[in-house]
Amino acid sequence: MQDALMFDPRDTLAPDAPYPAEPASPREGLDARGRREFNKLQKRLRRQVGNAIIDYGMIHEGDRVMVCLSGGKDSYTLLEILRNLQRNAPVDFSLVAVNLDQKQPGFPEHVLPEYLEGIGVEYHILERDTYSVVKEKTPEGKTTCALCSRLRRGSLYGFAEEIGATKVALGHHREDILETLFLNMFFGGSLKAMPPKLLSDDGRNMVIRPLAYCREADIAEFARLMEFPIIPCNLCGSQPNLQRQVVKEMLADWEKRHPGRLESMFKAVTNVAPSQLADRELFDFAGLEEKQARRQADRIDILNE
Repeated sequence: MQDALMFDPRDTLAPDAPYPAEPASPREGLDARGRREFNKLQKRLRRQVGNAIIDYGMIHEGDRVMVCLSGGKDSYTLLEILRNLQRNAPVDFSLVAVNLDQKQPGFPEHVLPEYLEGIGVEYHILERDTYSVVKEKTPEGKTTCALCSRLRRGSLYGFAEEIGATKVALGHHREDILETLFLNMFFGGSLKAMPPKLLSDDGRNMVIRPLAYCREADIAEFARLMEFPIIPCNLCGSQPNLQRQVVKEMLADWEKRHPGRLESMFKAVTNVAPSQLADRELFDFAGLEEKQARRQADRIDILNE
C-alpha cells in the first residue's frame, strides 16, 4: 500500500516547507510583499493538490500521468503544480501534456508547443476537427457543451491508451465540482457532481482531478502571476445561454454575501449520509422494520441477562 501514496502533505507540504528544486517563478517586478503572497499562494495550492492526491489515491508508483492542457488557467496551473510536486515525490511517476486541437478558427497553434518546449515537458498535440462536428450537429440557439465534451473525452481517452498513460488528469477545481452538482440538481434531476477520481464507463481510463480542493480564485491569481499564455475558448465560454455560467454567478453571489458557504457545500459533497436522502438503491428503506425488530430483540436479550 505504501507505493500508492505519493507523499504525506502534512510533512512535505507544510506551510513552512522549503521549495523543491526549480520552483515556479512569478512575473518580474513583484515587491517583497508580493513575492511573499505568491509564495503563500503556491504553497497553498501545492498542499491542497497533495491532500487530494493522498485522500483519493490518485497517483501510484510508475504512473504515466497525461495532463490534458487546454490553454486555460486551470490546466496550466495543474501542470505546473504537478511538476512542482513531482520533484519531491518518493515514488516515480512521469508527466506528459496533451492538447486537443479542435480546429477552432483562429486557434493559435504555436502557443502551447512553444510554452511546453520552453519548460521542457514532453507533449503531444492531438488534431481532431471536433469543432466542425459540433457546429454542424448543434441546432441554432442550443449550447454546444454536451456534444463538445463527449467528443473531446472520446478523443483524449483513446489517445491516453495509445501513449500508455495510466492516469488522465483534468483541471477541474472546487467550483467546477459544485457547479456540476447544482446543474444536475436543477436540470438533470440527480444528485451527482464530478468525483476527484473516476473510472471511465468502459473501464479503460482512470481520470483524476488533482485541483478538486482548490479555489478558482486562487488558480486565477496563480495563473496571472505566472503569466501563463492563456488561450480563450471561443466555442463554449462565450455562449450567452450557458446554464453553467448562470450557476457560476449564483455561487459567486452566495460566497460574496456569505463567505465560507462554498467551502461548507464542498464539505457536504464529501460527507454524504444515504439514510438521510431518498435513494432506494443506496439505502434499504424497505428493510427498516426488520432492522427495528432485530434491535428490539437485542435490547430484550440484554435486559434478560
